[in-house]
Amino acid sequence: MVAVIDAENHIAGRLASIIAKRLLKGEEIVVVNAEKIVITGERASVLASYKQKRDCGNVKSGPFFPRRADLIMKRTVRGMLPWQTTSGKDAYRRLKVYVGVPKEFADLQKEKVDVAIKTGLTQYVTLSQVAEFLGSKVK
Repeated sequence: MVAVIDAENHIAGRLASIIAKRLLKGEEIVVVNAEKIVITGERASVLASYKQKRDCGNVKSGPFFPRRADLIMKRTVRGMLPWQTTSGKDAYRRLKVYVGVPKEFADLQKEKVDVAIKTGLTQYVTLSQVAEFLGSKVK
């Protein structure tokens, strides 16, 4: 059974940690609307930290940091998994992240993670704004 999570107005770190735990338990998870995920903090500092992560890598040797919103979220979840172990790699393969809602998941019931929903935030940036700032061509 595949769990479909609608990530609209969810905080990135909280959502990623919950997804990582569920992946390690063996669930298959699909995240839709990744461009609407929220990163808390002042806009300038959030964008500066993501630009620093992006500029850190070398074209040939890495570390490679994505520009697209869906791949940024996938990379965030990967940081919370034991990536070097077999169980961590298997868990990471069970995760799918999409910008928008694909046709095959449009009819399925989508769940919300109550702990990760933003409430009363005044300073935040969406992943679509971060991706646009980094130069993503996917809208």
